[in-house]
Amino acid sequence: MLSYRHAFHAGNHADVLKHVVLIQLLRYLGQKDTPYMYVDTHAGAGVYALDTGYAAKNVEYETGISRLWDRKDLPEPLADYVGIIKAMNPSGKMRYYPGSPYCADKVAREQDRLRLFELHPSDSKILEENFRKVESHAAAQGQRSTVRGKRVMIQKSDGFGGLKSILPPPSRRGLVLIDPPYEVKEDYRKVKDTLADALVRFATGTYAVWYPVLQRMEARQMPDKLKRLPCNNWLNVTLSVSAPTPDGFGLHSSGMFVLNPPWTLEPMLRDLMPFLVKVLGSDEGATFTLETGTPVAVHTGTRKV
Repeated sequence: MLSYRHAFHAGNHADVLKHVVLIQLLRYLGQKDTPYMYVDTHAGAGVYALDTGYAAKNVEYETGISRLWDRKDLPEPLADYVGIIKAMNPSGKMRYYPGSPYCADKVAREQDRLRLFELHPSDSKILEENFRKVESHAAAQGQRSTVRGKRVMIQKSDGFGGLKSILPPPSRRGLVLIDPPYEVKEDYRKVKDTLADALVRFATGTYAVWYPVLQRMEARQMPDKLKRLPCNNWLNVTLSVSAPTPDGFGLHSSGMFVLNPPWTLEPMLRDLMPFLVKVLGSDEGATFTLETGTPVAVHTGTRKV
């Protein structure tokens, strides 16, 4: 099925959580001179217009980035994230929102590599066009090339299958983001199976999985299944901005599950999540959960604001 378009949801509360975690993971990898590879299995279009098209229909960004845009009290990780978005909106008006590939490109260094997979024919084409625009702008500024050459490679293919061909990365350092549409229940199984295979090929890699927190059985069971995978350690964080609706429709909560996370991620999120709950929450059901563990020992922490 190829009906899903992320543009409807660009900049919402789930994107805030996903992209803050993504940027911090890449910042950590960038502390060493050795290059890393960033892999996005479901890259999307790369950049989304908020004032026209799909995003303007549901205005989901009002549950996320819009609430952070003018704040002066942002914790450092959020200020870093919002700064990247403001840099692509030089007029000061919130018109464009970056997808994960653009966030990764802005954080990555010249020696790092981006491998982007997108199967949807329209989004794959738009992704190519957006990175050509980034390249043209960089060339005009006398900066590094991005698309041409080996730094950024975009493939119109299924990232679940494509991941096998590029692991392990030559530098043995990397981050894989898995963020499928979850339109069909098979996506949940594919996430687990893909990770199990990837950990055999690249056991020391960091893997980040975004997932919706829904009533459907597959969504409820997936975090527990991921906790059993043979990694060194794992971290699971969820953000709920409201209580579930009586009919069960709508996305009120989402999570990021990270295998082999850096040690810095847990304390950063423990400080950050209460702020996100306070600013993005819309009722008393707003809360977060934060868990860390290994296959043999688990430490669980939850907090409600």
